[in-house]
Amino acid sequence: MEERPEAEVGVGPWEGPWPEGAHWDPELLRDGDRRNVVDRYRYWSMEAVVADLDTRRHPFHVAIENWGHDFNIGSVVRTANAMGAAAFHVVGRRRWNRRGAMVTDRYQHEHHHADAAGLTAWAATAGPDGGRLPLVGIDNLPGSVPLETHDLPRACVLVLGQEGPGLTPAMQEACDVVLHIAQFGSTRSVNAGAAAAVAMHAWVRRHVFDQHP
Repeated sequence: MEERPEAEVGVGPWEGPWPEGAHWDPELLRDGDRRNVVDRYRYWSMEAVVADLDTRRHPFHVAIENWGHDFNIGSVVRTANAMGAAAFHVVGRRRWNRRGAMVTDRYQHEHHHADAAGLTAWAATAGPDGGRLPLVGIDNLPGSVPLETHDLPRACVLVLGQEGPGLTPAMQEACDVVLHIAQFGSTRSVNAGAAAAVAMHAWVRRHVFDQHP
């Protein structure tokens, strides 16, 4: 079978007179922009992209526990970027596997907390007007509530446990509510990256596309 040539990602060097504006990156204009960014941000500097995103990020955060260098964290961060999360939080070990993030972590705000108590303390004053951000756990635990029927708060932190063990007992206690994703097959659970994507998209459907009070 004949091998198909790989399609080039992004755009080549800028053609014609260079545009004016502080948001343009001279090196990208000169060499081309092969980054994983939407067309709106082609040739923009990373700092300019972050600044623009900061004007329209959504008021939900995403937190994930990291006790064993979970490789799913990168996937969670990439989805958080795509869904416009305000920031992502790593609870536990500070270092995490960034490969799955596909460099999207550079465009997000990252916070680290040593444990559930640290996240809880941060959330106590991180909400609108200095109020509290509720912690919404995502895990299929006994007593958890269906995500599909729960009215997600507009300003909140969606909290994911580590792949396998799920939310730690301390984090379960810290959460205002724990939600599970409806499943209909034989597997006990979906992986943390998939669960995070479903939860974030549920938030987007509720607060971006469904504007009822």
